[in-house]
Amino acid sequence: MMKQLPVRWNWPLVVLALATMVGCQGLTNSNKAATTQPKTTPGVVTVTPSSLSFGVVKVGNNQSLPATMTNTGGSTLQVTQVTLTGTGFSVSGLSLPVTLAAGQSQGFTVVFTPKTAGNVTGNLAVANTGSTPTVNVVLTAGSATEGVLSPSPSSLDFGSVQVGGNQALPETLTNSGGTTVTVTQVTPSGTGYSVSGLNLPLVLAAGQGQAFSVIFAPVASGTSNGNLAIVSNASNSALNVALTGNGLAPGALTPNPSSLSFGNVQVGNQQQLSETVTNTGAVSVSISQASVSGTGFSMSPWAPQVLTAGQHYTFTVTFTPPSAGTYAGNVSIVSNASNPNLSVPLSGTGTPVPQGQLAVTPTTMAFGNVIVGTNLQMQGTLTASGSSVTVTSDTLNGAAFALSGLPSYPIVIPAGQNVQYTVTFTPSGTGAASGSLSFVSNASNSPTVEALTGNGIPPPQHSVALSWTASNSQGVTGYNIYRGGTSGGPYSKINSVLDASTLYTDTTVVDGQTYYYVTTAVNSSNEESGYSNQTQAVIPPP
Repeated sequence: MMKQLPVRWNWPLVVLALATMVGCQGLTNSNKAATTQPKTTPGVVTVTPSSLSFGVVKVGNNQSLPATMTNTGGSTLQVTQVTLTGTGFSVSGLSLPVTLAAGQSQGFTVVFTPKTAGNVTGNLAVANTGSTPTVNVVLTAGSATEGVLSPSPSSLDFGSVQVGGNQALPETLTNSGGTTVTVTQVTPSGTGYSVSGLNLPLVLAAGQGQAFSVIFAPVASGTSNGNLAIVSNASNSALNVALTGNGLAPGALTPNPSSLSFGNVQVGNQQQLSETVTNTGAVSVSISQASVSGTGFSMSPWAPQVLTAGQHYTFTVTFTPPSAGTYAGNVSIVSNASNPNLSVPLSGTGTPVPQGQLAVTPTTMAFGNVIVGTNLQMQGTLTASGSSVTVTSDTLNGAAFALSGLPSYPIVIPAGQNVQYTVTFTPSGTGAASGSLSFVSNASNSPTVEALTGNGIPPPQHSVALSWTASNSQGVTGYNIYRGGTSGGPYSKINSVLDASTLYTDTTVVDGQTYYYVTTAVNSSNEESGYSNQTQAVIPPP
């Protein structure tokens, strides 16, 4: 009788049918028939799905896909090993080895965790004891870095902007990462800042950028610091762009003085006053026109001016009244300042022409003390006021006084003008002297008189006081004094009698000279010593 003997091998699993002859010796095939059992199919591993595609996964994230291995054969098999190739792939949910009976399945998970951006291809190799010892599952995946939002520029400085104006600066948001970024909020903070040209939500693909404008419109002078807060789903979800700007006060013209009053001005005369306009704002001002109105008023020529912040311009306004009366006018200045039409009021009064007056200065010409034989000069001034004055003659009283320096008569002195003259005092003797100088003119106060005074004094008297040390010789009865005109002599005796003292005053000196003195001692026997040492005396000039 034949018997099937299943035999198990380690790898691969093969079922063999063996036939043996038992207890039938002597029988031939002709008279015995063999009996066999049906064969079983071997185990086969099938993985579902047969390939796995993970799509694009952000670096730092992971993606899991399920898979199932099934024994689709007829015999039990064992999965002994799962091997992965390709960076970033891993398997979870398996505890090897796994035994699968015919028709049995085992689920597991393949995980993709990218480390760098790029496409990755891998393989899942399932080693088993089935008829197909290795079953391969192709793995494909893409990876990209997370979206990153980059501003350009990273900060905005608007500089100085005039209050009431505005300044727009461009700003660009760029997705410098590898995945799409959605911007949901762009919020400016700080006084005067706003955004233009941006529609939210904003979707930026990898590498895509979007330009827009940030606007600074200051409402007051001074520095304004702000921030542009940007919110997105990028890796840097909260992004800030610093904003800074300076508001400048608009240009403004300030007059100084605020009005011009010329007071009383005689008809036929004129009065000039200066006016200054200053740009007291923070930006330049262009003055396009300046004009004057009102009878009798005029101004210096004016050209268009540009005044920078703090700069000023000075001009002259003239009032020339045509007749007696009160006059009013205005200086009008047109510019692009915050006060574009500036007006400076003008006023003045014309007064009648008065009769001319002649004034003499000083009214008293006092010479003081003057040495007899010398002279002293002083200057006087004739001044006309009210109207022109014509001087026709003069009269001088006082013998010690003399007049000079005047042009020939008649002398015409315009109103407000003057002429000068000289008076010389030469005393002929000592004592007080007086006189007068009168001028005849067509002025209402003609004649105009100036008093003259002076005092003659004698010339100063100089003397030389001499003293010496007494001689220690015996029997000295007195001393002689000698004087010379040159150093070292010769000398002449100047005392008439012997001087018994050691003092002597020389009163015969002359102004402006230099003298040299020596003395000798005389004893009772009328014997005279040699000269003493020499001394010098300098007499000042007169």
